[in-house]
Amino acid sequence: MRRPFAAAVMTLALCLVASLAGCGTKSEGVSAGDVDPVGAVEPREISWLLSRPADGAVIKVMRELADEYAAAHPGFKLRFITTPDRPSYIQKYETLAAADKLPELFDTDATPFARKLARQGRMMDASKLLRSLGLYDSYRPAALDYQRFDDGSLYMIPFEYQGEFFWYNKALFRDAGVRVPKSLDDFPAMCRVLRRSGVTPIALDGQDQWPLERYAAYHPFRTAGPQYVRQLKQGKAKFSDPPGRASAEWLAELGKAGCFQKGFSSVGYADAQNLFTSGRAAVYNIGTWELRSLATSALDAKVRGDVDFFRLPVTRDAVTGANEFVTPSGIGMAVNSRTYDPLVRDFLKFALTRYPARYAAAGELSPTSDAKTVLPDDATPLYARAVAAAGDVGHDITVPWDTQLDPTSNTKFQQELVLLVQGDVSPGSFVSTMDSVIRRNAPRYAR
Repeated sequence: MRRPFAAAVMTLALCLVASLAGCGTKSEGVSAGDVDPVGAVEPREISWLLSRPADGAVIKVMRELADEYAAAHPGFKLRFITTPDRPSYIQKYETLAAADKLPELFDTDATPFARKLARQGRMMDASKLLRSLGLYDSYRPAALDYQRFDDGSLYMIPFEYQGEFFWYNKALFRDAGVRVPKSLDDFPAMCRVLRRSGVTPIALDGQDQWPLERYAAYHPFRTAGPQYVRQLKQGKAKFSDPPGRASAEWLAELGKAGCFQKGFSSVGYADAQNLFTSGRAAVYNIGTWELRSLATSALDAKVRGDVDFFRLPVTRDAVTGANEFVTPSGIGMAVNSRTYDPLVRDFLKFALTRYPARYAAAGELSPTSDAKTVLPDDATPLYARAVAAAGDVGHDITVPWDTQLDPTSNTKFQQELVLLVQGDVSPGSFVSTMDSVIRRNAPRYAR
């Protein structure tokens, strides 16, 4: 069933290769660190390959800024090539990269594939670029750290910032007689009590797979820190090591306790959210990108006053702090060194200087610390509290594993996670399978 879809995506990607062949500058490019090229600013059309919602604040603000720049630089145009569906985007992005036809700007996570491009000198050094523009120090450290490769190098520029929390219904907790968990190890017991009270303990978007992968990352992050997944993807650590085995056992316990809704693996994003916002689920793990749905008058008045949040709980032997949790800055934007020239630099300086204030004015959390979020007129007090909590972060952050593991291992990981939580495989079998998969695939991406 997947072959026609894959063929269609490949066809589209090849068409893009052809259409982009004439785009960009005739220059042979610059080195990754040559962030201030000499020459005149000559307006032309440049392109940005994106994986973001077409109606989202990032594209809306950048489109406005591009139009303003074009008004002062006749002949300039920023072309947005948008593919919000992430799997389709990745295939398109990697196809264009293989053909050496990536446009001036393109979205990417700090994946093994992106690291290869950086090592080949095909992406501008974002740290040097932001410093040369006088903007580096204004960015939140957590926003930049999310975009870094394991060696600390920075090749992607963040356009957003989020905090991920466990949103919960105080009334459902009160009626069931449960308290906010102090430890991750309290989750199974919490779920059993909530399930007995007649509600779904935790709403989960299982269809998109990454939300369950978040849960898999939590226990190792608390007990071993962020370095565990870095070593895991390189084959220097194993799932059979204590952090990985503890995670597998915890996930199996969540399944046995009935933490997630029945049939969770086929439930999509909107349905999972509705389960919580309608008062039928007690907990929902999601980021501040959903603040308008959770902390404004858009939320049903029947549950609006009962919604609150707590941060990622610790464990008894935690090595990370309570204020260290998932604080993503979204997919980053890379700058193609092959097409970088004075125009690209000049436009980026214009746009990135103005972007934070415009983005924050839309009620969003800016990736910089110098732009204060403007609360919507219909925001509840929870909105401001969540914004403040997202800014109160420590040094270590939880990095989503889907951006860390190689594609083959990650696909198998997602499949096995569902089986583990459903009770179809044991923790021991899960650990053994994943160690075997990573041992076979990780070396190719670690090079």
